[in-house]
Amino acid sequence: MRQIKLIVEYDGTNYAGWQLQPNGTSIQQVMEAALARLLGEEVRLYSSGRTDAGVHARGMVACFRTSRDLPMSAYADGLNSHLPLDIAVRHAEEVSIDFSPRYHARGKHYRYTILLAQRRSPLARLYAWHSRGDLDLERMRIAAGHFVGTHDFAAFRTSGCSAERTVRRIDDLNISRQGELVVIDVYGSGFLRNMVRIMTGTLAAVGQGRMAPDHVAACLADPTLRPGPTAPAHGLCLVEVYY
Repeated sequence: MRQIKLIVEYDGTNYAGWQLQPNGTSIQQVMEAALARLLGEEVRLYSSGRTDAGVHARGMVACFRTSRDLPMSAYADGLNSHLPLDIAVRHAEEVSIDFSPRYHARGKHYRYTILLAQRRSPLARLYAWHSRGDLDLERMRIAAGHFVGTHDFAAFRTSGCSAERTVRRIDDLNISRQGELVVIDVYGSGFLRNMVRIMTGTLAAVGQGRMAPDHVAACLADPTLRPGPTAPAHGLCLVEVYY
């Protein structure tokens, strides 16, 4: 028995998220069907985590076990020939049978993109949150500093989050501007459901002057306080998982 690790890139626009869903097509479902065609046997993919409907990934990590002894290129190029154009394997390698993409992960890098433009952009519509007003990046950076470190992020998760523990560590949070795009890079040990999107919505509210930068610190100290809105899913991308 071999265990194969995949690094997967996908456009999440047309999917109900990574994880198998009873009422929508998921990335995992499509990939497992493609693997069955490639291998001639059914396998189960185990991932480093999950992404919600509409969220994209550049570096989702997933593993499966197989009794087939195919060349490693088959698990990348061969599998890609069975996948739709919006899903692709970027890299494949054999790993130890006891490797866990979820429990052995040391951290993740998420990126959120905001488009600052008076008019909408057809080319950016699937990958950036359109904001017509300007954002004060210096105010946002002050607010972002409160996120760095180990905190209770209970206020920054969706009501459907099932995590028992809400303490997470944020290693770094960078905000930069590239022309009309504001890019928010978040690095941390792990994330609650919708956590990065709520953090982004809060930073945007600060940048718009609708919320004080120290409201972030207040929400971290008191989970009953309300943070900013949840930013749309399509602006978020899982860039990399670290081991």
